Amino acid sequence: MADHPIRIAALYHFTRFADPASIRPRLLAACEENGVRGTLLLAGEGINGTIAGSDQGIEAVLHTIRALPGCDTLEVKESRADTMPFHRMKVRLKREIVTMGQPDLDPVGGVGTYVAPEDWNALISDPETIVIDTRNDYEVKIGTFAGAIDPDTATFREFPEWFRSHRKQLEAAGKAPKIAMFCTGGIRCEKATAFVRAEGLDEVYHLKGGILSYLEHVPESESLWEGECFVFDERVSVKHGLEIGEHSLCRACRMPLDADAMKAETYVEGVSCPHCHETRTDEQRARYAERHRQAKLAEERGEEHIGARSGADADG
Repeated sequence: MADHPIRIAALYHFTRFADPASIRPRLLAACEENGVRGTLLLAGEGINGTIAGSDQGIEAVLHTIRALPGCDTLEVKESRADTMPFHRMKVRLKREIVTMGQPDLDPVGGVGTYVAPEDWNALISDPETIVIDTRNDYEVKIGTFAGAIDPDTATFREFPEWFRSHRKQLEAAGKAPKIAMFCTGGIRCEKATAFVRAEGLDEVYHLKGGILSYLEHVPESESLWEGECFVFDERVSVKHGLEIGEHSLCRACRMPLDADAMKAETYVEGVSCPHCHETRTDEQRARYAERHRQAKLAEERGEEHIGARSGADADG
């Protein structure tokens, strides 16, 4: 632990908050008083986020969260880092803690069946099981479970339309399918199972704790996971044992980059990459270059740069 002093806590919990706005000040104060940084999202359906800090600081904030209505059973996925992966602390009010665009969905009472990481291999190895990756396309590209369906969605909001348009294919041979879904930390597949069940399918499962829990608890020698798992903080990706992965991040388009992408002629650190070079103007690239220069100067002075990435909204 001394070698990795920063404790990272990824969390979410579906519960019903009557007045999320009234919760925000105490959460923000708890984080700031304890030197904790990251992003927490609050909505009427619950809380979601990733925070980082010292062991004592994280414990204090988790104590505050677990004291909120319905959050006493909050589960947290933890990892460690050498340096702080966030630049500031944000507590945001949202309509949904993970945006699906289905306002009448009940993610509290309508969720599918949880499957522990240790039991996941058996479920997805069953030829009768249809395995669906509920994450965004750029996440799937750097790693997924062998044989999983990639909906090729740019955002989670597109998942309902994808499911409805592909339902007949999933219901091949005229029988209700057995569906297993997964995502980074569990929140998207938990909501996706509630959606699919609301659409009339009953045999719906999801990976408890998401890919992060699987990579933490299932030995690499037994794993069916291929590649790395994208995470929404400065680590960019993680591997088995939640070790930091090999991917970097394009500061222009926020796409994860492997070693080959960083060798491409169109890759310029902080400015462009093969994913965005053709879609950005010279004016935009000049602006990115100046932002990158300022960030480097701030880093050399030991300061934080306001334009630096502070982590995307937690979207596990």
